[in-house]
Amino acid sequence: MSLWGYIQGREETLLFLTYQHASLAFQTVLVGSVVALAIGVAVYRLPVLSSLTLTGSRVALTIPSLALLALLIIPFGLGVTPSFVMLAFFAAMPVIGSSVVGLRSVSPAVVESARGIGLARWRILAFVELPIAWPVILSGIRVSTQMVVGVAAIVAYVLGPGLGSLIFNGLARLGGTNAVEMALTGTILVVLVALVFDALLVLLGRLTIPKGL
Repeated sequence: MSLWGYIQGREETLLFLTYQHASLAFQTVLVGSVVALAIGVAVYRLPVLSSLTLTGSRVALTIPSLALLALLIIPFGLGVTPSFVMLAFFAAMPVIGSSVVGLRSVSPAVVESARGIGLARWRILAFVELPIAWPVILSGIRVSTQMVVGVAAIVAYVLGPGLGSLIFNGLARLGGTNAVEMALTGTILVVLVALVFDALLVLLGRLTIPKGL
């Protein structure tokens, strides 16, 4: 059977799995980014702590995702919860690094100028430092999103939602009817989800990055 022949008659199922995959990726990136940004804001003014945080976030990315997922089965069981926790953890790591780097790269002269006109510390952070650091932070979010969309496929191992079930069911049935088409369809849809998210983040950057940065 051809790939198109496999897709025909399964559109509803494929759309539902794609929606699950995209929804899981979006929610975990959102939660991970918020947590990561909060951590970045908390440590970027402290040289030693920010350096340790940067190193820790990079080391954390070396943890095998499947191993972490297996460990999370112990407290959370199978399904959505371990999938969400694992993906949110990995989603946060690139954003922690980009947040710290972006905020530390803001020129001290700009901060001093803002203080000179009487802005409070939180106003300097909200209206000066974060907007200047935003392009770097957004680049971390883009990296995080692409990574999470791909890694989200493995949550099928713990009965998590998304397109991973298509891919791994197809691989498990190699040699059987529609096995290759099943795995290939899941892979193509994961790539399409990643491309759509990246296009949306590029658009977000164009709408939110101040001119001149």
